[in-house]
Amino acid sequence: MTTTEDPDQEPEAPQLVRPYVITNGRSLVDDHELSLITLVTVAENCPAIGHLDPEKRRLVELCSGGYLAVAEIAGHTQLPVGIVRVLLADLTDAGYLYTRKPIPRAERVERRILEEVLNGLQARFG
Repeated sequence: MTTTEDPDQEPEAPQLVRPYVITNGRSLVDDHELSLITLVTVAENCPAIGHLDPEKRRLVELCSGGYLAVAEIAGHTQLPVGIVRVLLADLTDAGYLYTRKPIPRAERVERRILEEVLNGLQARFG
């Protein structure tokens, strides 16, 4: 009997740790607002990470390079977004990470105001 699988290609290893084990069965508390575009980085006075769980340690190391969005962190770690949000909330509460909402879009300025500014600049500088 022949199979369609390539004998040289190894099958993917099953996930060894279930997501609910990583978060100890907890879900995200409502008061944390970690949307997919919330930016995360390492806190200025980050405590030592040697005693953290491997998943939490990986998140801190990943965020040490600068701001990353929650969705980017989930993509890099290949963990479900919900799990990443719980771990990030824990790390933020413990002082390891700093979160920042993304900068909101600027409101549109009225065309009349822009024309007045342009006319003023042209009058002043020719």
